[in-house]
Amino acid sequence: MRRLTRRTFVTGSAALLCAPSGKTAAQSAWPARPIRIIVPYPAGGQTDGIARAFGDYLARQLGKPVIIENKAGAGGVIGVTEAKRAEPDGTTIVCTISSSLIQNRVTVKDLPYDPENDFIYLTMVSGAGGPVVAAKKTGATNLRELIEYAKKVGSLNWGSYGVGSTPHVLIETIAKQYGINFQVIQYRGEAPMWNDIAGQTLDGAAGSYAAAAPIIQAGTGNLIGVVGSRLPPYPDTPTMTEQGAVGDFYDLRAFTTFAVPAGTPKEIVERLAQMLIQAGSDPRVQQMLKNFILSSPADLATTARIFKRDSDVMLRILRDLGLKPLD
Repeated sequence: MRRLTRRTFVTGSAALLCAPSGKTAAQSAWPARPIRIIVPYPAGGQTDGIARAFGDYLARQLGKPVIIENKAGAGGVIGVTEAKRAEPDGTTIVCTISSSLIQNRVTVKDLPYDPENDFIYLTMVSGAGGPVVAAKKTGATNLRELIEYAKKVGSLNWGSYGVGSTPHVLIETIAKQYGINFQVIQYRGEAPMWNDIAGQTLDGAAGSYAAAAPIIQAGTGNLIGVVGSRLPPYPDTPTMTEQGAVGDFYDLRAFTTFAVPAGTPKEIVERLAQMLIQAGSDPRVQQMLKNFILSSPADLATTARIFKRDSDVMLRILRDLGLKPLD
């Protein structure tokens, strides 16, 4: 048995004081491996573009690869669920939209994640307004003309990218106010939905400006209104509210947020959030935000406040509309 002398006691104590704890060492070494950003939607859409722009900035700042993984399907459920199950060490981030975190709570049966408790939200960006587009074949150039067309043909074929998503809630809200019939066609993302507007398979759809812009510019779809504020490229197109649409829904702004699994160390959360916010000053990210007509990234406190406010409003709207999970 080793005899404990004053010298060995002092040496051993010094070693203990100098040796970092496992938690501190892990945090100081972060990230120990490449960061992956899970996008629960297909490549080529707005969410994917946001993830890639911010991911590129993180890679340049950290000097480590940032891998974008598109895990599309089930209205965002597949990708968000995978992010929830990831190790909470700050190397897995999910970049997703509001509908996967808010609307899915009402429209998805046995949702495998709890948006309130399973994630820590780092930052978010939101759009000025969401375009509402009617296919060229309808001849509609405003909300009134779309309603007239719907009543003439008997029913609208309307595009959506998830049960309870913004375009789905929009047509439900319009139908309730104006008494029109519709059939919602669900897609795995915005890109294929807008392709069918261009091909005149659908009568109308709504979504992000970046994804809809080529359709509007090509003339295969007419911008008939905007959810939220008027769009800077089309200042003469009135909002849905200005055209007589009624409801709190039209005041909401769809957002895209970055989040990490709950349990991620506070120090890593704060560092990641700070870097993502700083990305808003990067020329490449700024150009992307300008192209998509998005706000600058919000700080942690603002992100939490907007998430809570929008959740309360949207969940009430969905329940008032009577939306329920599909069996």
